[in-house]
Amino acid sequence: MTRGDFDRFAERLSGRVLLPGSEGFDFERGGADPAFRHEPDVIVCAETAEDIQEAVRFAAERDMPIAVQATGHGLARPARGGVLLSTRRMSHVEIDSERQTATVGAGTRFGQLIPLAAEHGLAPLSGSSPGVGVVGYTLAGGLSLLTRTYGWAADSVRSLDLVTADGTLRTVTPESDPDLFRALFGGRDNFGVVARLEIELVPVTRLFGGGFFFDGEAAGRVLNAWSRWTRDQPPEMNSSAALISFPDAPDVPPALRGRDVLHVRIAYTGTADDGRTLVEPLRQAGPLLLEDLRDMPFTQSATVHNDPPVLLAAHADTALLERLDEATVDTLLTMAAPSTGWPTAIEIRHLGAAATDPSRAIAVADRNAEFLLSLVTLVDADVTRDKVADLYDRALAALAPVTRGAALNFLGAGADPHRLRAAYSEQDFAFLQNMKRTHDPKNLFRNNHTIPAPDPDPDPDQATSPRASAGAS
Repeated sequence: MTRGDFDRFAERLSGRVLLPGSEGFDFERGGADPAFRHEPDVIVCAETAEDIQEAVRFAAERDMPIAVQATGHGLARPARGGVLLSTRRMSHVEIDSERQTATVGAGTRFGQLIPLAAEHGLAPLSGSSPGVGVVGYTLAGGLSLLTRTYGWAADSVRSLDLVTADGTLRTVTPESDPDLFRALFGGRDNFGVVARLEIELVPVTRLFGGGFFFDGEAAGRVLNAWSRWTRDQPPEMNSSAALISFPDAPDVPPALRGRDVLHVRIAYTGTADDGRTLVEPLRQAGPLLLEDLRDMPFTQSATVHNDPPVLLAAHADTALLERLDEATVDTLLTMAAPSTGWPTAIEIRHLGAAATDPSRAIAVADRNAEFLLSLVTLVDADVTRDKVADLYDRALAALAPVTRGAALNFLGAGADPHRLRAAYSEQDFAFLQNMKRTHDPKNLFRNNHTIPAPDPDPDPDQATSPRASAGAS
């Protein structure tokens, strides 16, 4: 292709077209993990659904693979060549307070949506970090801060606008195309590019939330106590526990500086008084370094986890667990910083309750899992991805007896096909493969966690040939 081809293409768009070396190219191709950077032939900075259509048609005519990126948090694998479709500028938000819905563009972040919904006494089923994009998070299932109370974020979707591999813009609902709708939540961007998403909001304005910070030396004891405590909690109680190594830095509370800490997080939608009563047994679980529990507006819900705003190079993996018993806790502690000397965050989220509701068919996660495990280790020249991956492989193998799969939202960048396959049941994966063959037979959308189309059916003549018959006899 010549520069003239790209110039003529750019004339059909509202947004910009960036080539390697162009101003803004490096910024646009960067993601949340600085170790992974797309290397496309061209970046399309989409501003409208029509821009997405033009980009898909341009790529399809030239058999150029497409990667889609809004915030870069859900990066599956870096693109090598092809078209990178950046949707970050499509960040419009519309709130319908009567219908209790929000309509968002492909690039909208929860940090934009949450305060706008709060003006109407409503909230989205957002995750722990406000910097994450609404669309990518939801297409991967969307494990929300309130999953036990209201289910997965994907359960809240009413409709979406999708640009398919032929460049057609179509509105998809559970009624208009139930199979494609189901496939998108789990299949993510394997079947097209979402330009608009309509989601239900929930009538939540406040939480009793925050957490306890325990001495990391007592992590095993506290995790076992927390696991037992979760068994009797109502659906309104959402909690998680994370073993974290805090740096010795001035922006860290003095009680936590330079320490390994077990952080038990709480997000309770009931009254503050009931919340305090429910969490009281946790105070006695171990040496308490700091307590930060309070009644808060939902607009402050990101402070429950306090995820760092800037991400560093890291290796990540995940598992869905059917239980958290003492043997499981012991295995998890072998990956913690005190055992390895590596900066690893080990997080376990309690599921159950509304998270198991099967009324909405989506092709993501095992809804019978009781806990979600997330592993994140910072990597550098000494703590390499290969070393960390080997540690994770050994630990996840030891956890196999209690594992029910993996969660797409927490699969790290560059996850291999084996790890991707763990995120689906056999039935769901076969379903997604057939949908891939129907909706993207040329595999245009392949710079992602690719769902391969099934192998073609064997030639009937071959199947009934004398040689085949003889081999079968």
